[in-house]
Amino acid sequence: METLARLDDAGVRAFANDSKLGILATADPGGLPHLSLITTIQASDPEHLTWGQFCEGCSKDNVRRDPRVGFLVMTLDKEDWRGKARWTHGTREGPDFEAYNRKPLFRYNSYFGIHTVHHADVVQVGPRERLSVPRIAAGTLLSMAARPAASLGAGERALTPWSEGLVNRMSCLKFVSWIGEDGFPEVVPAVPGAVAGGRRMVLASTVHGRELARIPRGASVAILALDLNMESVLVRGRFDGWRGAPAQGAAIGTMTIDWVYNSMPPRQGPIWPPVPLRAVTEF
Repeated sequence: METLARLDDAGVRAFANDSKLGILATADPGGLPHLSLITTIQASDPEHLTWGQFCEGCSKDNVRRDPRVGFLVMTLDKEDWRGKARWTHGTREGPDFEAYNRKPLFRYNSYFGIHTVHHADVVQVGPRERLSVPRIAAGTLLSMAARPAASLGAGERALTPWSEGLVNRMSCLKFVSWIGEDGFPEVVPAVPGAVAGGRRMVLASTVHGRELARIPRGASVAILALDLNMESVLVRGRFDGWRGAPAQGAAIGTMTIDWVYNSMPPRQGPIWPPVPLRAVTEF
């Protein structure tokens, strides 16, 4: 796949549209992949990205520890741009800060506005791509059919019934991330998958098979499941490997979930394994 160190003009225009999906892939303090929905991501020019912060998720702390990020923008007509960038700094004043807070969503919002604008240098951008709905549908059916075999020995239940229902919806997009050999998080969109029960998840390689083939067996993989209502859940776990040849587009892979994160406002945070309650001792 040919890559460049800057966005093309079409990419800059797509990033400027507020009606889009924006995904940011980061590495947490343990070097494990994390995915966030960042719809405010924009390109200030072909070589620089910005995004606005109005809530307190993990990704904003992650970039300060490790500035290497992966990004993805998907338009309403199912085209996407993906790449890598390096976070440089955050600002709380200046032209970009003022421009974000003049947008209708934040200018007239009584409860929150953009309080920090993050800046990053583009490192690498792949070519514009278009989602293949038939391939996604075929992969979803394939992953659903593989659930009974994959669920054997899956252990205790990691997801609630609501979360399992979200992940298994045909309309739910699954974004997959892992840390690449260069230390930058990789992000791949619209990977078909389903919950197999317990702690097991199934993925199908009917889309982006050559990229998915690069996931090492045993690697930590994060999957952000997101539907058209912006309902989402983030799961992370150990990739168990592929059965078949993923580059040829018909392989099944499994992941054993070890961590679940609520990625929706107003209160993002880990939800499984259960977080123990602690007594309040200071006021």
